[in-house]
Amino acid sequence: MIPVEIRRGNSPLVLGLPHSGTHVPSEIFARLTPLGQTLGDTDWHVDRLYDGLLDDVTTVQATFHRYVIDANRDPSGASLYPGQNTTGLVPMTNFDGEPLWIEEPDADEIEARRLAWHTPYHAALEAELERVKGIHGVAVLYDCHSIRSRVPFLFDGTLPDFNIGTNNGETCTPIIEAVVAGICAGAEGYSSVVNGRFKGGWTTRHYGRPGENMHAIQMELAQSTHLANEEPPFSYDGAKAERLRVHLKTILNSVADLAASLGGRS
Repeated sequence: MIPVEIRRGNSPLVLGLPHSGTHVPSEIFARLTPLGQTLGDTDWHVDRLYDGLLDDVTTVQATFHRYVIDANRDPSGASLYPGQNTTGLVPMTNFDGEPLWIEEPDADEIEARRLAWHTPYHAALEAELERVKGIHGVAVLYDCHSIRSRVPFLFDGTLPDFNIGTNNGETCTPIIEAVVAGICAGAEGYSSVVNGRFKGGWTTRHYGRPGENMHAIQMELAQSTHLANEEPPFSYDGAKAERLRVHLKTILNSVADLAASLGGRS
């Protein structure tokens, strides 16, 4: 299994999909607990949700599951949210704080997984961002995520539907954040927040360098917006998804148009 799948386009916008993959090598899968083997913390159906919303867009999708190694964590293992509950480079617990492993991987194995899976994903993502920046003079990474709307181990209460992360405005020019936030705030029947519990993962923070015409923004969607249920079998709800996709399409097209104007190249 290749670590990453790329669909190449020429838009200045690149979609990152680090958590929608479900591949777990058999020797790793056998060491997961029965709970871990449900792969419950997948960003379920996010690839399907965004498919076809923007013409000529590049997508970079991790094929491997986040329990193999998390493509949206600092490769050093440093925490994204010091002092708060979170999961690591290879998570030892799920989002409810429950153990995932019958036999936990040691540091050497984690490093081997990083080299085999995490590194190729980011090499591909960086290459695609640089390629479209070469075309337009600017690149925007839109990092696609979803999570259950209620996860008491990670946050209190119910998560807003749209969770926009720019690491407190550091990863993109203010106008990109403002445009996305405005579309989400105007989406009837949906709630939204900017830099709430989810401020952007390592991917957003790593690639977001506005001073170099490289912008990044994370969108964490509550799974209640597009799933029939937020527990196994995590079924896709076509009617819910189509209502949501209207707004996602507006976001992607607006950001792509804005990026083209920021780049100043034809």
